[in-house]
Amino acid sequence: MNIAVDTEGRWKRLKAATSETHDRLDKRIMAAGAFATKERYGLFVQMQHAFHRDIDALYFNPKLDALLPDLSGRRRFAQIEQDLADLGISPLALAEAPEFGAAADIPTALGWLYVAEGSNLGAAFLIKEAEKLGLSETFGARHLAGAPEGRGLHWRTFTAALDALDLTEEENQRVIAGAEAAFRRVHTLADRVFT
Repeated sequence: MNIAVDTEGRWKRLKAATSETHDRLDKRIMAAGAFATKERYGLFVQMQHAFHRDIDALYFNPKLDALLPDLSGRRRFAQIEQDLADLGISPLALAEAPEFGAAADIPTALGWLYVAEGSNLGAAFLIKEAEKLGLSETFGARHLAGAPEGRGLHWRTFTAALDALDLTEEENQRVIAGAEAAFRRVHTLADRVFT
């Protein structure tokens, strides 16, 4: 992959292509009352842990690191593990292997990372809901904390790098398919924890 600016805005096309799946997921999580009680919130954190377990290896992938700014600094798996410990709950027992290992299809992985980064942007609302439960960026809701430079700049830096990638149309379709798969995976996890 070469670097060239995507003047149409890949991330905007990605957002449009995945909006239905994304909206369905948001409604599922809100309908589950994920922030109604600490117990329900704990289920939400278990869901987050399982999703971030699936993608954790991507944050150590040298090919992705060369394409995306501060990739390792965007990793939230350790904070989610600490949130589980703060809440005194265990992660979900998952029989299946994580979605990604040491090797990954880069366009597909970009789609999954788009979903992870977007959820961090949306966490600005969720942290306020967690605070109503007595949780904070230093206890129980660490993974919902904003980046030191601010959520907006953190997101814009990511989307600018995503837009700057020179991808073929087939690779662009794999990015979209990856994002769709990531949203579906979180939906499956939500169905599992919020039964």
